[in-house]
Amino acid sequence: MAENQNNAPVQQLSEILQVRRDKLKTLQDAGQDPFQITKFDVTHHAEEVKAQYDALENTEVMIAGRMMAKRIMGKASFAHVQDLSGKMQLYVARDSLGEEAYAGFKKMDIGDIIGVKGTVFKTKTEEISLHVTEITLLSKSLQPLPEKFHGLTNVDMRYRQRYVDLITNPEAKDTFIKRSKIISSIRRFLDAQGFMEVETPMLVSNAGGAAARPFETHFNALDEDFKLRISLELYLKRLIVGGLERVYEIGRVFRNEGLDTRHNPEFTLMELYQAYTDYHGMMDLTENMFRHVAKEVLGTTTITYNGVEMDLGKPFARITMVDAVKQYSGVDFKEIHTVEEARAAADLHHVEYEDRHTKGDILNLFFETFVEEHLIQPTFVMDHPVEISPLTKKKPDDPEYVERFEMFMNGWEMANAYSELNDPIDQRERFAEQEKQFAAGDEEANHTDEDFLNALEIGMPPTGGIGYGIDRLCMLFTDSPAIRDVLLFPTMKTID
Repeated sequence: MAENQNNAPVQQLSEILQVRRDKLKTLQDAGQDPFQITKFDVTHHAEEVKAQYDALENTEVMIAGRMMAKRIMGKASFAHVQDLSGKMQLYVARDSLGEEAYAGFKKMDIGDIIGVKGTVFKTKTEEISLHVTEITLLSKSLQPLPEKFHGLTNVDMRYRQRYVDLITNPEAKDTFIKRSKIISSIRRFLDAQGFMEVETPMLVSNAGGAAARPFETHFNALDEDFKLRISLELYLKRLIVGGLERVYEIGRVFRNEGLDTRHNPEFTLMELYQAYTDYHGMMDLTENMFRHVAKEVLGTTTITYNGVEMDLGKPFARITMVDAVKQYSGVDFKEIHTVEEARAAADLHHVEYEDRHTKGDILNLFFETFVEEHLIQPTFVMDHPVEISPLTKKKPDDPEYVERFEMFMNGWEMANAYSELNDPIDQRERFAEQEKQFAAGDEEANHTDEDFLNALEIGMPPTGGIGYGIDRLCMLFTDSPAIRDVLLFPTMKTID
């Protein structure tokens, strides 16, 4: 016999579904349709009652939630109701509830949403409970909940039916509560630093600001092709030009790339820009912000991910990309002066490259091959080659490199920051080089943005900017193994 996602035979499950629908029909015929109820006055949540037991003992309260367990024991029964905060035991006695209401309670199913009024007390086993005096069916559950959700043979259902995951898996609910607290903490930190939160377009004619392939669409009203943004950068910089000296945005961006444990095609990015500072200022801000969020949300600056401790309380390490590559590969790019020498080093160390790659590209390939996996503790990797940094100021004393850093933890890139390029002439030349790269086969190259160049010609002050992957931060702070575990509704292939 075929089985469904809950491992129940189809015939048996169909009978269960029919029984629940029959119960609903009986209620509706009796004028007791639960879907006609519009409100219930909740006075407390489960954990609130437990935390305030001394003050609430023998007090009448009203709570609501989903019934997760029920034990019928003749004239008195027990049940558990689950709300946002947790679970509360209910003591349901026929003498307190009344014979008709008690009979109705016995017909209720696991998964039904109920509202209860009752008096707070402790059972003989010292469990804080409610002695129920009224119980109301607020919504009828027509589908049975899985008995053990982690036992599903198809684990993708946790992501496809997140609503069931949140009901039956407390760890999932705690992860998303913590995610919300992380983002709120970031906002409070930046607001206190004088930053202003803004919103910029998601539909754009030129998807620039990052090396990624965009999703494309067509806007019928204008009969024009548009793209979904891959970055927040170029519009936020326009606002710096306009005199908004400290701005940030937390929003979804879209990149037409693969799925894996750290990548989803739509994800949450935060970018911020601050006038009159540079990438050193961005390092200080990042270090302070990560520390602040960890203390506020986790209560500690030491986080553990997959059994590995990372200390946000100590000063973050700072190293140049060239020095990091030398440390972990033995190759010193200070001694490499031509693309031919870079290719020879790559061949010797089995680093694959393409014909279009420059010396700077190959340095970055060495970094990805030999260095990233070692950067477990918080580390700023600074001074990237100019070829891979089209929006960044060159180092005044070494124009082959730029004032850029990437922050790493757990071997992951957590942030990317620049001293922003504000020279419109240099920026136009960088765009032209990117156009050449695109023509040579680099589908992730930037395209020339004439309006952005016009903004730079109006004049942008010296500016520091940075982008943070919010989902990866949430993964680290919640010890979640995959990005899908911190996205409420991750991208999934449609089931035929």
